[in-house]
Amino acid sequence: MTDMTSVPNGWVCLYPQVSSVTEDDRATSQTVTMSLDNRGLAYADGFFTTMGVIDGLILWSDYHYQRLVSHAEALQLNINSEELLAVLQLYAQQLEQGMLKLVVTRAAQNVRGYGYAPSADGSDCEIWLKATAMRVSTALQLSLPNGNLVPIQPNASAICLSSQIACLPPPLAGLKSLNRLDNVLASGELQRIKSEPLASKLASTLGEGLLRDMSGQWVEGTMSNVFYQLAEAPLSESKTASSIHKDNENYLTTGQWYTPSMAQSGVAGVMRQVIIDALSTTQYPVIIRSLQDEDLPKLTQLFFCNALRGIMPMSSLTLLSGDGVDFESV
Repeated sequence: MTDMTSVPNGWVCLYPQVSSVTEDDRATSQTVTMSLDNRGLAYADGFFTTMGVIDGLILWSDYHYQRLVSHAEALQLNINSEELLAVLQLYAQQLEQGMLKLVVTRAAQNVRGYGYAPSADGSDCEIWLKATAMRVSTALQLSLPNGNLVPIQPNASAICLSSQIACLPPPLAGLKSLNRLDNVLASGELQRIKSEPLASKLASTLGEGLLRDMSGQWVEGTMSNVFYQLAEAPLSESKTASSIHKDNENYLTTGQWYTPSMAQSGVAGVMRQVIIDALSTTQYPVIIRSLQDEDLPKLTQLFFCNALRGIMPMSSLTLLSGDGVDFESV
């Protein structure tokens, strides 16, 4: 597996190594061109993960490792996850601050069409990496019950989108596969709403869109998972509804949080699992619960999350009817 001593510009192929690329090429960060026959391009046959890097360390690296293991097993891909993570950590050290995007695809097959050989060759991979230097927000951080810190973004607003995402069979549901066309169209809808002149007031605070799957359940955001609280859910004895957010440290530990299941649709995100695990030993562990149309007017809190941005709290949600639901500000 490719091991470079400097961070490259653009995409590089970590595996398989290409013999025609010399050490001098690597030193000048020359990248390798992906073939148009790549199965990720042709069939979305693969998966990806996006990792934040701060102070030369991959954020939530254990969770990204679990994604490598689980996705390789689900898609029957041959990946040495421990070796791959070690290489990624070397890149993170050189990057210091920014983002690593990893794409894993099945290697080219001799079988015509969609199929792949029922052999070791059928599980071979191509592994691609792009390192991007960028600022990863750490100005505001929330302390999780287990002591870990997670970024928390300023309050924004959300809107229910008319776009829907696919329902998938096991083992594809929950995977961060390369087939993200439903999210592409949903993100396009969100961008159109932001650009509408008559929606300028809403667009100025609009941070995310809430998506249904084809069964009608509200599942996730266009680029994030969602957590919510309901009016009838309990509050801790030491807090009242009007004082929940006087102290940000209690944001996650006051009241009952729910998150939709990823069993038939959506992506089981890294930050989603971080939060579920962090609250698992508290008074109110996260409950996996579907989010239905009739629940939306009863929402009292809502936030989205992903591994790069952390927690994104919402101050309001605009429903498909145009009505709004307002929440307490963090």
